[in-house]
Amino acid sequence: MKHRFSIWRYFLDGAPEYLARHYWWAYLWKPAIWFFDHQPIINCILFGQYQRLLDQTLKQLDGHLAGRLLQLTCVYGKLTPKLVKTRHNDALYIVDVCQEQLQASLRKLKPAEQDHLIATRMNAENLAFSNDSFSTVLIFFLMHELPARARKNVLLETLRVLTPGSRLLITEYGYLPDKHWIYRFAPLRQQLLFWEPFLDGFWREDLTEELQKAASHWNKKITLKQKKLVFNGFYRVVCYQVD
Repeated sequence: MKHRFSIWRYFLDGAPEYLARHYWWAYLWKPAIWFFDHQPIINCILFGQYQRLLDQTLKQLDGHLAGRLLQLTCVYGKLTPKLVKTRHNDALYIVDVCQEQLQASLRKLKPAEQDHLIATRMNAENLAFSNDSFSTVLIFFLMHELPARARKNVLLETLRVLTPGSRLLITEYGYLPDKHWIYRFAPLRQQLLFWEPFLDGFWREDLTEELQKAASHWNKKITLKQKKLVFNGFYRVVCYQVD
């Protein structure tokens, strides 16, 4: 039986099926990688909140930059270049399943800065790093783009590679924002969920509880140290300590 023509199949090439099927147009297609990596586009997608989210993320990292820092997956915008500048003589590790995304991250850096970014093609569900190998992991708007099983796998791997005494920083959508005007305006909510098919499940998931389960699997403990709500709780920046 022949499959119907599906453009997303051309983007598998080592990418998870859910990523190719639902997000090829945003993260795997070369013209899209160029298009979406412009600040006006990014700011529009985040309802004008990109700079606030970036500033709050960097503020949460301030004072916790010693040791090895891992950024889980590439992101559009200025985050990666900003992180590289804070590392001084230390490298920033970054992983992504898409080689083009890694190349795009490198192109944002000056030639002298590129040596400070260790960019590796890798699936966040199966990190090729040893246990307890990072003192900080940053996850910036990844979790809501993963189906539930993949989210659990990513959290398990994240807690595995974090050493005791380390920090985990997650910038994401807030917990079910059912009082927010964007959520309450059904046409806008439906449009958002059309483009983000896994967001509804993430909205309803207790992130701290899921992290505690992942930490327990590795005989570790995780504690919420700080939470900053952005845009009346539609977004959040949370910092956890791992012990």
